[in-house]
Amino acid sequence: MTDILGFLDTGDVDAATATVDGLDETQRRRLGTDLVAHVRRRHDEWWSNWQATALAVGAVGCLPSAAQVAEVLGRRNVSLRQVPATPVIEVARRRGVTWLADLAYRLCARVDRSTPGDSWRFVADLLHAEQAPPPAGDRFVLGWTAIVGRPTEDERRDALVDRLRRDPWLDSLTPRLFEVDGFGDQWSWARLQQDDQVGTDAPLKLPAALAQLAADGRLDRSMLIDGTLGRLLRGERPAALRVFVALHEALAPTADEVRDRLPAYLRLLADGPSTAAAAAQRSLRAVPDIDLDALLDTAPAVLVRPEKTLVRAQLTWLDQTARRDRAQAARIARVLAVAADHPEIDIAERASALATRHGHRVSAPAEVRHVGDTLPAVAAPAPPPPITAPDELAEQVAAMFAAEWTAPLELERILAGVVRLGRADRAAVAAALTPVLNRAHAMVWPSLPETRFGGLTVVLRVLAGASDPIVAGTDQTVSARAWSSLSAAWGREPTSGQRPADPQGEILRRLLRTRVAEIGQFVAGHGTTERVAGPTLAAPTLATGAIEPEALFERLARLDGQPPWPADLAQALLRLPANVDEPLAAKAAALGTPAGQELAAWLRAGGLPRPRYQVVTVARRDRHGGYDYRHDRLPQRRRLVDVAAPPGAGDPYGLLDVTPRPVDVRLLLDERLWPAQLPGYRGLVAAYTLPLVAGCADLDEPGGAVLLPMLAERTGAAGPALDLAVAYGLAARHEADRVATVDALLMLAADGGLDPTAVGTHLGSLTADGMITLSRVVGPLRDATAAGAPLTVWRILAAALPALLTCRPAPRGLPDLLALAAQNAATTGVRIEVPGLADVAGRGGSSRLVTEARRLRDASA
Repeated sequence: MTDILGFLDTGDVDAATATVDGLDETQRRRLGTDLVAHVRRRHDEWWSNWQATALAVGAVGCLPSAAQVAEVLGRRNVSLRQVPATPVIEVARRRGVTWLADLAYRLCARVDRSTPGDSWRFVADLLHAEQAPPPAGDRFVLGWTAIVGRPTEDERRDALVDRLRRDPWLDSLTPRLFEVDGFGDQWSWARLQQDDQVGTDAPLKLPAALAQLAADGRLDRSMLIDGTLGRLLRGERPAALRVFVALHEALAPTADEVRDRLPAYLRLLADGPSTAAAAAQRSLRAVPDIDLDALLDTAPAVLVRPEKTLVRAQLTWLDQTARRDRAQAARIARVLAVAADHPEIDIAERASALATRHGHRVSAPAEVRHVGDTLPAVAAPAPPPPITAPDELAEQVAAMFAAEWTAPLELERILAGVVRLGRADRAAVAAALTPVLNRAHAMVWPSLPETRFGGLTVVLRVLAGASDPIVAGTDQTVSARAWSSLSAAWGREPTSGQRPADPQGEILRRLLRTRVAEIGQFVAGHGTTERVAGPTLAAPTLATGAIEPEALFERLARLDGQPPWPADLAQALLRLPANVDEPLAAKAAALGTPAGQELAAWLRAGGLPRPRYQVVTVARRDRHGGYDYRHDRLPQRRRLVDVAAPPGAGDPYGLLDVTPRPVDVRLLLDERLWPAQLPGYRGLVAAYTLPLVAGCADLDEPGGAVLLPMLAERTGAAGPALDLAVAYGLAARHEADRVATVDALLMLAADGGLDPTAVGTHLGSLTADGMITLSRVVGPLRDATAAGAPLTVWRILAAALPALLTCRPAPRGLPDLLALAAQNAATTGVRIEVPGLADVAGRGGSSRLVTEARRLRDASA
């Protein structure tokens, strides 16, 4: 009766079909029980395509309900991407199954939103066979769009428009395209440039196909226009909106269609994303008799937008309107005057000239002169309270699993909560953690421990009562194994002289793993230490991750001579301020314990020795093999910082050895924990993390600059690595990274931790050497100026301009930086000589570069 289990392992679909067809209902139920047990035993083994097909046939042929089949076929290790639905449907027909549509809906609800097309064809074929409507959720729509963009080899023989014309889901799902988040991401530029024929390019095929279907009457043109406008008004990332802008352009609404939707177009022009606003502006300008009142009501919002091209086009449009309708010229002139205060000086001057030409005199703004920035001090937030109850611990663990990353202090709260509650109320902790770990699939795969958070999942499984050989071994515990692997690189003995192969963070990663291993040894109830449960020595007392020295002394005193956990003490010392404290050192020495002596020596030395920093240029890594597409997209050079211990100084933890590696792609992983691991050494952490920040600018990788505000909140000497990181962050590709850099710049400027001259010098040299894109820097520096740092920005620009003014050709964005420098020089009244400025200002002609150079020369005279 269980021969089918062999067919499951071999993927023999015919044998599986023949077996289930020959069973009566009692035999089916018995075989269904065996099938479910077999699937559970293979919980961490992937099913091949044919094995998954045989499994689907067996499940539908034996199990009694859609819910049970969905539970089997919806498992993470079962992919239905290439499973044909035909044998499953045929088995269901012969068995008399009536719940195939219900099965399809349940499977659709289990689809991973990041890969919605993987099981779409299987689900769609089940629904089509049952003549059932599509599911109401978003995943089916996203799966449809993914499949449309990923045709099979046979489907590529037909044009996309022909495939869509005969698609049974076209009428029901096309209106949903404008409602579902994620469609625009799927149809980004890469997919839009895939033609239906292999080896050719024809951009924007989907918008063109939908527009053609509307022209043929196959789709409702009004539905497409209204849906496109509504989606553009909702807004999204620019790349995700590109397909909707392209669809709007392909539809090319007529003047009558635009006039019928005038409020939507005006809203889009005033508040919409940049590309959508530009499309609305073009459409509105094509309407010959547009309502002047509506236009003038909307124009002020457009004239203060930061997009220069959009504002210039609006000025031209208003100028042309005033020329045609002289009776309304004075009224239009008052609207033109709104742009006289635009931060772009050339736009402001043109707006003033146009307003004056049409009868409105723009008054000169009162000059405000002051010296210095106006940046408020940043108040440090209080650290979160400790975890005191098992349910609270479970809630924080659930949040940890659900999030992409866990904030350092939240992780520390969990670690301290595990220690505090792990012995005090073990049964309650196990009851609270078990459902959380089950939902995260952490209890069913003991052979695959969670590698994030220093392996904390292993410890949590122990607390929840799991039998785990990784933790429960008697010959070598997880703590002993981790400490053994760490000891050579950690180098606690001065004679070891060994360093890890990857000094950029490997020691910090091992330190966290060993701390977690020590906690695991404690909660498991075996090992060398039986310390009384309580807060760990390394638990931060400040929101930056730092520990107040007096607090650490009191924690050591409460141990009453008991030896601390070595990694716990090491992390606690690294969290102390990097200052000498002789009075407290004397008190620590008086404890008469080895740990007290270690704290005393640390306080007398003022923490780690002050390292030496040297800015160096590294090349990209060597090519791997003949074809290495990653190598080809790497920048040829990058500026990094080499770190070394000062001559004759010790390096007790091997942290003062950072040798820059060749340029390569690096992903942001646990580096967000490092600022809190070394809260008094922000310059050192900046050297560790500089490749990630640099990658935001020269590799266009997102996320690395999120580290900069964290570093700015910490203490210690900033050093050249942080100045260089700020320069790279200002030129980041993604707006979120540039915003994070501005936040860091403002915090550093407020506490005196920024060297504006060094940042500016790096900006100039990086641009001159072709390592960054200068035009990206304009917006962040303008934002920093508006936030109260005009003097800092002026000093940055004054240091950057000498190298920029000698570039041939002049880099894009240089006139804008000159204009910003002139504005800040006039605002602050601080005169700074800029070498090379007079030469550019003295050139003939009226190019914008020369005009802005002259303006800066006059403002800084």
